Formats: sequence, structure tokens, C-alpha cells
Amino acid sequence: MVMNETRDDDNQGSRLSRQAARQQAMTRMIMTEGSVRIEQLAETFDVSIMTVHRDLDELESRGLLRKSRGVATAMPTALVESSDVYRSNREAVEKESIALAALELIEPGQAIMIDDSTTAMHMVPHLRARRPLTVITNTLTIMDQLRDAPGISLIGIGGKYFNWCSSYMGRLATTMISSMRADVCIMSTAAITDDIAFHQDLDTVDVKQAMFAASAQRILLADHTKFTRRALHTLFPLSDFDAVVVDWRTPLAQISHLREMGVKVIVAPRRQAAAR
Repeated sequence: MVMNETRDDDNQGSRLSRQAARQQAMTRMIMTEGSVRIEQLAETFDVSIMTVHRDLDELESRGLLRKSRGVATAMPTALVESSDVYRSNREAVEKESIALAALELIEPGQAIMIDDSTTAMHMVPHLRARRPLTVITNTLTIMDQLRDAPGISLIGIGGKYFNWCSSYMGRLATTMISSMRADVCIMSTAAITDDIAFHQDLDTVDVKQAMFAASAQRILLADHTKFTRRALHTLFPLSDFDAVVVDWRTPLAQISHLREMGVKVIVAPRRQAAAR
């Protein structure tokens, strides 16, 4: 009886894993195309129309898309732009270059906090080059990638799980963060306005501010698009960071302006995106 229950649990876990992977791929396809017919999704993923409807209903409930008249359409909202699925597909080459440049600021033996930014996630496959390390993160995706990495001690920050960014946030998360002291904090931002970093989600802001306060050195990763976007909630002035790492497409006037303010700006050179 116990063996049958275990087998049932394994089968359910496998089914949920396939469902999650399919929904992620489906979301990427819709966000890339803008809109896709439901029949096309069923054919592409070799599932029934009913299965596609169930997947789309869940994705629609997360604010990632809209389902109407047999078509799934991407939603250009602040929540979508916050989504890890959406962000992971944008400026990939620039983010890889920024991540590799930031990696040079990490020393073996350090304890580093990493937030839920997709730019920081580009660092994760390269962290083995800096081991031994202690990595502290609230991001489930990073935990999955590092859970069996030799030479890396992983500390997962818990709390309320937010599916749209694959991260734990809320009071439990910020309380846990405040009980630690890290050597370095690696974070990104949604927008930079008037030399200040902003983010559109208040829960995310709370976690980023807690990580900032709990770290001795703070490094901001910001690709060039962040300087043309706007968001609601204030994070920190760029001058509060020990280093701001940008990509080669950032306007020279912007870089010069920040350096005149005393901000340490590191410009990541163009590199070929690494195989993921």
C-alpha cells in the first residue's frame, strides 16, 4: 500500500513538472508572438484543446495573458514585465555580459545575497568559478540550480511564494534576511529615473531593501533599457551602491553623468551569450 502511494505521488509530481514546463514554454511563445490561436497551441504542444484551456486559465489568473475568442494574447502590464518568464527573454546578451562583469567583484569564501532579477540569474551558472561560496536567495529558480552544486553552501529564504516571479517574499522573508549579514548583495531594478532605482512591486521592494541593509557591499546590475523605463516605488539612489554594472549599449552621456556624481560604473563589454 505504501509503495502504491509513493508511486502515485511520483506520478503526480512528474505530471505537475510537465505541466509547469509546458505552461512556461506556452507563455514564452505567446509573449514572443503577441497572440496565438488556441488550436495552434494544442498542435504545438501535442495536447488536447481542453488541456490548453486549463493551462491558459491558470496563466490568465496570474495576469500573464488574456484568453478571448479562441486566442491567447500577452498582457503588456507591469505584472507581466515583472514576470520571470517575460524578463528572462529580454536583453539576454546584455544581461550575460553584465553578469560576467559582476562576477569579477565576487571573491571566494564570501556570502552573497542574490535577488530575483533575471540579470543576476545569469551569474548563477558561473558561480562555481568563485567557490567556495555561500549563496543566500529568495528565488526558487536559483535554489533549483544550486541545490547540488559542490563548493556552494545554499541558504534559501522562505516566506509567501509568488508564482509570477518564482520567489518568496513577505514579512517572513524580510525577517529572515534581517537576521543575517552577507558580504555582497547582487540585485537589479525595474527602472532608473533621476538617478534613482525604482520597482513597480512593493513586496519586491521590501525584499530588496532588506537584502541591501543586510549586506556590506551592494552591487546593482542594470542593462541600458532600465534608464528609459519608469516604475512606482523608490528603491535607492544609484550613489548608494558600491558599484553599478551596465552594458555597452548604455549611452556614454549617462555613464559620464553617473561617474561625475561619484558612482562607480562598470561597463560590461559585449560578449556572446553563453549556452544555457
